[in-house]
Amino acid sequence: MARPKPATFDKQKVVAENRKARHDYFIEDKFEAGIALQGTEVKGLRSGQASIAESYAEVRDGQVWLVNANIPEFSHGNRFNHEPKRPRKLLLHSREIDKLFGAVERKGMTLVPLSIYFNSKGRAKVELALAKGKQAHDKRQSIKDRDWKRDKARLLRENR
Repeated sequence: MARPKPATFDKQKVVAENRKARHDYFIEDKFEAGIALQGTEVKGLRSGQASIAESYAEVRDGQVWLVNANIPEFSHGNRFNHEPKRPRKLLLHSREIDKLFGAVERKGMTLVPLSIYFNSKGRAKVELALAKGKQAHDKRQSIKDRDWKRDKARLLRENR
């Protein structure tokens, strides 16, 4: 029997975060994926300059790929330095890949990277979300709900 996954991910050092994703999408499900890096990419990540704001993930040939993520070149790298925006393979179990592929194909959902981080073992991980896009009116409603929660908390604090 498989060991159950922890409810939250072990994020020791967050390198890059996609803050706009929670504004643009309804987050349905989250997955933790390893990322296949080469050469100086780990040192480039550790410098903390990575960006995943415009990136997305796609399922191609039974594998998941992180597309358009920018990991800058390592400053002390030589001619073996990596290409900053190359597609990177994400490491997931085959049943997770099947689940993601089915949701993207049938339900029209999107794979959005939420963050890149290092776990307690020092491995680079990607928090990947299965998400559905928001319309403009959904975004306005989310803003109204967030403002109301903040005002409600303020009123409750003042009435004590």
